[in-house]
Amino acid sequence: MSWWKSRRLQYLAGTFVILLALFAGLRMVFFGFFSEVGDTLEFDRNIVWQTLLIGFRFDIRLALLLTLPLVLLAYLPRINLATSPWVRKLGGLYLILALLVVTLIYVIDFGHYNYLGVRINATVYRFLQDAAISQQMLWESYPVVWITLGWLAGCALVLGLLFALPKSTLLREPGTIKLSSRIIGSVAITLLVVFGLLGRVSNINFENPVPLRWSQAFFSGNQAVGALGLNPVLFLYDTTGLVREDYNLELVKEYYPLMVDYLGVQNPDPEQPHYDRFIGEQPHRLQFERTPNVVFIMLESLGASRVSAWGNPLPTTPNLDRLAQEGWMFKNFYVPVVATAKTIWASITGIPDVSKEESATRNPLISRQRLILNQFTEHEKFYFIGGSASWANMRALINRSIDGVHLYEEGSWKSPVIDVWGISDLDLFKETDAILRQQPKDKPFFAYIQTAGNHRPFTIPKHNDDFQTIELPEEEVKAAGFRSLAQLNAVRLLDYNIGRFMEMAKEGGYLDNTIFVLFGDHNNRITSLPHMPGHDLLKLESNHVPGIIYAPGYLEPREFETATSLVDLMPTVAGLLGIPYQNTTLGRDIQLPAPEGEEAEFFVLVEGVFPVIGMVTKDHMLRINHDGSQASLHELYGEDPLKDVAGEHPELFEKLSKLALAIYESSHYQFYQNRAPEPTNTAKLEVQ
Repeated sequence: MSWWKSRRLQYLAGTFVILLALFAGLRMVFFGFFSEVGDTLEFDRNIVWQTLLIGFRFDIRLALLLTLPLVLLAYLPRINLATSPWVRKLGGLYLILALLVVTLIYVIDFGHYNYLGVRINATVYRFLQDAAISQQMLWESYPVVWITLGWLAGCALVLGLLFALPKSTLLREPGTIKLSSRIIGSVAITLLVVFGLLGRVSNINFENPVPLRWSQAFFSGNQAVGALGLNPVLFLYDTTGLVREDYNLELVKEYYPLMVDYLGVQNPDPEQPHYDRFIGEQPHRLQFERTPNVVFIMLESLGASRVSAWGNPLPTTPNLDRLAQEGWMFKNFYVPVVATAKTIWASITGIPDVSKEESATRNPLISRQRLILNQFTEHEKFYFIGGSASWANMRALINRSIDGVHLYEEGSWKSPVIDVWGISDLDLFKETDAILRQQPKDKPFFAYIQTAGNHRPFTIPKHNDDFQTIELPEEEVKAAGFRSLAQLNAVRLLDYNIGRFMEMAKEGGYLDNTIFVLFGDHNNRITSLPHMPGHDLLKLESNHVPGIIYAPGYLEPREFETATSLVDLMPTVAGLLGIPYQNTTLGRDIQLPAPEGEEAEFFVLVEGVFPVIGMVTKDHMLRINHDGSQASLHELYGEDPLKDVAGEHPELFEKLSKLALAIYESSHYQFYQNRAPEPTNTAKLEVQ
């Protein structure tokens, strides 16, 4: 252990410990004097302590990040912290500036939470737009002088400790450390720093390590408890890039009358636009004695062009083909935007994820949404994912928006991790089935199953029951749209796993009393699509995915030709269940009459820097830039899909052009307008 005698290492470790103690102390100050937890609300103590421990891991990350610049100064060759007083002065200046800035953010955070009940985030910058008013408000509301003096005194105390460190470490007489000890020490310290920055020491997939993210703090689903787990400096940084996602209220108001007609909004308000409409029990509801279960299955990277029932020339998907033939098959089904996280967002919220940068799930300002799903009050709710729900900050949307959800993810499973995406889909279905079989027979469940196997690296697990890969000539594989045989076999494996899950559901006794909703999240890369030339040429093949509702105990086979969309799934299922619901988003029950002449759904294509948006109907596709320029209308199944036929259908062209822009602008606004109020207590919170 002679490596620990290093003067520079002891100095850096001492600096880290002092900073960590400061941040941990400030966290307890927040807990004791600002948080509502333990004050006006009652919470499970175990959940509170788990959240505080998550916050402590964020504090470790911040302390490490602030120490890293000193690491550089400490290990410069020849002239460094141990040898040069000028470098030590530079390090001291850095510490003064860093500590003042970081602690000031904490001070502002305490005031921000005291005033608004929300930890500091990127929205704080809005106060700079009215700096004079904000300054006066602060002066009149808080003892600014005393707060400033306290802040400076606290900084002086901590800086005194930091400036005392060099005397006992850097300025000591150097000792001799063996080369082998230096190597061991370097490896050990590097690992500790890496794990500290990741914020995790267990269940780490080293092929794709997912660091601790702000969404982890909201595992309880409650804003007040989650606030305990945030680090204000890191959270402010994480949210700063999200301000650009804001909406244009003037454009929202301009298009609002069109959206009112499109959605059938009740009691519209042009000044404060909303999209609310109450949908009562429908005559097309299913007839049943016990409310059916509902299972959503997201089919990773599965475009319609891959599925035999949608025209692929190879027998790729016999199980999905059977479900489509025996259930409801949506021939023209589209996801609004091409990305897995964006598909999950839209399927749960009913809002197209039109974020210009990252997915909406990564935006902590909008992670709690009003959902139709929460009006499924009879159903026990589950979310199953084979990997980590920290990916794309999915955990925040799941835990914060779905009331009472049971989240099963990485660390919940007995099966081994097989690749970057976690356990295999087959193991996911098997363990999910075991959980669903244990549910009370007199209480329905809602389950969302997120598959991942049909995705690079296209892993074919060793243990796959009786699934067998096939060998085909490369030319035949590419002619069917696949870029490789591995890609084809991954689709076949996904289809096989769906078939096995249906067998499990039958054996488990819940097949005939369940509504299964299956949909692709997007397509993966193709070669060309001779069987879908219009979708190929118009770059629509990734948005066009299979959509199936399969309920053998309730639904007769039916094929839908009209264009339908991912955002329509939740209201459609609510209609089947006969649940009266308040719809505050953009989805529609596909069995309800659409506005006169309306058969279109919305999608976004991102091409280069600026998004190209459009509308699709059964036969046509409109393309238009997000600013309204370069609009064109195309026939999906015409002889020349690239030909602009706007002049031949002027009324359709004009209507779809306006509607595309209206939904695009309204979706940005909906992110914020559809936010749900926070729950008032977490007495019954559970953690999987």
